[in-house]
Amino acid sequence: MNSAARRALVRAAPAAALLLAVTACSGKAQENAPAAPSTAPTSPGEQQNSTPPVPPVPSERSTAMDIRVTLDGRPVDAILNDSPAARDFAELFPLTLDLKDFHSTERVADLPRKLDTSGAPTPAAAKVGDIAYYAPWGNLALFYRDGPAPSADLLILGHLDIGADQLGSATRITIEAAS
Repeated sequence: MNSAARRALVRAAPAAALLLAVTACSGKAQENAPAAPSTAPTSPGEQQNSTPPVPPVPSERSTAMDIRVTLDGRPVDAILNDSPAARDFAELFPLTLDLKDFHSTERVADLPRKLDTSGAPTPAAAKVGDIAYYAPWGNLALFYRDGPAPSADLLILGHLDIGADQLGSATRITIEAAS
């Protein structure tokens, strides 16, 4: 999957989840809601005064965030999701970390402080290229192989568009906000 397609997918996932949640919640509400008044004119020739619906105002951070990543001196396309933990992670930028291997699956590094994990999304298993945060240890994990089963302790923060071989041998990462 190319970089543009992966970014589009990462950006669309939160919107799809929100749409499913709203749809699920609104179905029950409509069962119990009183019938809406008719919008048809009450007599021939009479017009109802209606105003067009106001579109919702998007939040300041309703989409994923592009970041600038350099692995061993080479730029890598990357994106963070819109989770509270990812936003807290971005507060640490610019950040340069030394990476070490962990279980022949991920490259890990200690962060300067623990991240806010409130409002964490449903756990998901990490995939190749995922940027994740392991809450119990407070460290960053970059997966170059698919990770273990989903765990509430592992929060996916974003994704790197890079091959497993290059990521698996990386020793240093620099992460900055994209300008």
